[in-house]
Amino acid sequence: MFSELRPEVVFHLAAYVGGILANRDKPADFCYRNLILGAEVIHHAHLAGVQKYITLMGGCSYPAEASSPIDEMQLWRGYPQPESAPYSLAKAMGYELAKAYRRQYGLHAIVLVPGNIYGPFDNFDLESSHVIPALIRKYHEAKEQGKTEVVAWGSGKPLRDFIYIGDVCEAVILAARNYDREDLINISSGQRVSIRNLVELIAELTGFTGKVVWDSTKPDGQFDKGFSVERMNKILGFRPKTSLLDGLQKTIEWFRINRGTLRELQ
Repeated sequence: MFSELRPEVVFHLAAYVGGILANRDKPADFCYRNLILGAEVIHHAHLAGVQKYITLMGGCSYPAEASSPIDEMQLWRGYPQPESAPYSLAKAMGYELAKAYRRQYGLHAIVLVPGNIYGPFDNFDLESSHVIPALIRKYHEAKEQGKTEVVAWGSGKPLRDFIYIGDVCEAVILAARNYDREDLINISSGQRVSIRNLVELIAELTGFTGKVVWDSTKPDGQFDKGFSVERMNKILGFRPKTSLLDGLQKTIEWFRINRGTLRELQ
């Protein structure tokens, strides 16, 4: 591909991804596939003389005990959340590769760290998806089936920082054009919301009017996980435009329209 197309700029956004259950069940797959993806793409980008290389590293690569809001300097100051550590560490090595190829070969490689991304074209499979698409499907189907209650995991108290995919794409393009240093930059909203409030909002937007039952025997995961967006604001001059409410409405509408064509739902 590189020899045929001779690209000037490479966006390495491919990854083998999934939620907590998928990471727990397939740790070797998540580690190996993402290590190979990161190593092969940057190496062949270098061999092909690519002028700019842009890749993403998950926010889960930061230490599990990182203080929130998490700034970019906290990477490697502790071990990631154990449930997803094989994936998280493989993606973090993509950052080390970017620095190494920049220093040794002069490759203009940058790494961005998006928060919890959601939006149209997401994976809505209940076994392998992340929290927002899983909740959207769960409450949409509960409404369709006339259920009077839905069980939610944990206490609902943990805090998360979500960012709409359209805003992430805009920030990635902006960084590709204007940023050329090895320092990480977080790309997120900088706004934290509790899982309880998120669940209640999605239930309302999907039209589910039943009861939400919280199963406190299920794990909460990391309690407070927000991201510092100071570098994003100052260096990129970027601020996300899409509120959580607007982003969820767009995502739910896309899901409703495209539900019958999604492979994982058939």
